[in-house]
Amino acid sequence: MRIQQSSTEEVKQTITTILSDVKSYPTSLNYAVNYCRAALSMSGHELHTQTLYILNNITHWRHPEAKNIRMVLKNFKA
Repeated sequence: MRIQQSSTEEVKQTITTILSDVKSYPTSLNYAVNYCRAALSMSGHELHTQTLYILNNITHWRHPEAKNIRMVLKNFKA
């Protein structure tokens, strides 16, 4: 089974979904919000590095799409 790499567009869409969960900002998304905002203006290796920061900071985030979002971020390679 081959895992498909995520595209820059997919990553930015998932980041937008994270940012849309405003009610979780003060709790589970705390630092991730700033990392997500910065990531929207990045690309390539810089974006890949930022996705690692985002992943590390959304471990306690509960959202209907959280599992899929984590998968997209994990599968992004610059």
